[in-house]
Parts: sequence; structure tokens; C-alpha cells
Amino acid sequence: MKRAHINHQGRSVWAEVAADERSLRLADGTTVAAENAIWLPPVLPGATVFALGLNYADRSAQLGFKKQDEPLVFLKGGNTFVGHRGTTPRPADANQMHPECELVVVIGKPAYRVSKSEALGVVGGYTIANDYAIREYLENYYRPNLRVKNRDACTPLGPWIVDAAEIEDPQNLAIRTTIGGKEIQNGSTAEMVFDVAWLIAYFSDFMTLMPGDMILTGTPQGVGFVAAGDEVVCEIEKVGRLVNHVVAAP
Repeated sequence: MKRAHINHQGRSVWAEVAADERSLRLADGTTVAAENAIWLPPVLPGATVFALGLNYADRSAQLGFKKQDEPLVFLKGGNTFVGHRGTTPRPADANQMHPECELVVVIGKPAYRVSKSEALGVVGGYTIANDYAIREYLENYYRPNLRVKNRDACTPLGPWIVDAAEIEDPQNLAIRTTIGGKEIQNGSTAEMVFDVAWLIAYFSDFMTLMPGDMILTGTPQGVGFVAAGDEVVCEIEKVGRLVNHVVAAP
């Protein structure tokens, strides 16, 4: 099952996505055509959102970094997210702003000190993030600063959450990103340095993960810079297709 978060008649509601992905069914039975939906990011208020840097072997090699012993982790605020088919502002001085397609893990039950062998059992589902980076603002790859990774609407998220049961192996999913139809990323979650189960075990060793918490698991190699007017599509096998439009910042 896929669950979408939308704005329906001024209300924030969750809906079940039809098998053909053409319509959404609300809890009261109302049906909304997917093409007419106002998509919201599928994140719960108050959720903790972790993000990983340099978590793909090919990406680290592309940037000249050696394999890490510990993950590079930072947190993301709620205003950074925008839904499927939403718009992301490109600052006037951001000539090196590029998309980063990432598999997102959604925690489904409280988890504390979960072993790696049990970790996938606490996953509720998966979604997609496009965690835009702006290289002009990057101070240090090991400490992604707020101006890069916590800008308003600079992390498209969605389009929906796919139940974990539908993803047999999160470490065997193709990842692809296009800008205006031109492919700039083509990779696989198999390239993760720290896999999904390892990350859950790592975080839950020192803090309790709660339902709705999310882990953005990093991005493979491939860079393409965006301009106002571009349509950016991030696709992950078996999860979905996240569409975003870049606009000039006011």
C-alpha cells in the first residue's frame, strides 16, 4: 500500500494511493484524481529527520574522500520540505545548485537498541527525497551548514510512503535523476557505505527512534546544475517518481 499526504479542501489529510497511481482514496471514501491533488510532504509534525552525507562509495570517491568509519549525519527542519510537484526556489547566486536523489526510511514502531538483524522489522515504509545542495554555500563536506541543507522548500519529499512489506530488499534499488529529461544520476542503493539496517541499529543504540522518524540515506554520484524553470525528477525503483520544479527565488 502507498499512503499520500495531501491538502484536500484546506485540510491536511492522508490518503491511500490506487494500484494504478491515478487516484487517491480518503478515509471517508472520497476519491481525488492524482493529477488534481495538492501534494504535501509525507512527514509527521515533530518527527526527527536524519540525513546522511557521503554515504555512497561512488559519491565519496567522486569527491575525493576515503571510506568513513562513522557516518556523517545532520538533522533537517520541517520547513525544508516540499511535496511532490512542488516548487523549490533557486537563489540568484546559486549557479551550482544540484539535486540529490535519496531513499528515505520511515520508522514504523518505537525502536531502542535494535540489532542490525532486527532493524528492518521496525521500518514502516520508504519514500524519496531530493536533497538539493548549493555548492556556493558549502563550507565543509563533513559539516553541511544550515544554508545548504536547511533552506525553505529545498528538500522535495514524496510522492508517498510505500509500505515496507512492498520493498523486499532496500539495498537493491535503482536510483535515477533527470533535469529536463537529461539523466544526471544513475545508481543503486547497493552502493551505500552504511546500509539501512546498520543505520537503524546505529541511531537506536543511543536514542529511541519513534514512528514517523525519517532517515535520508545519502545519494550516489552524478552532478547536474539546475536553473529556474527546470523540472527535476527523482526515481527510485519500487518506490516512486518524485517531481519538482525549480523557480527563481523572490
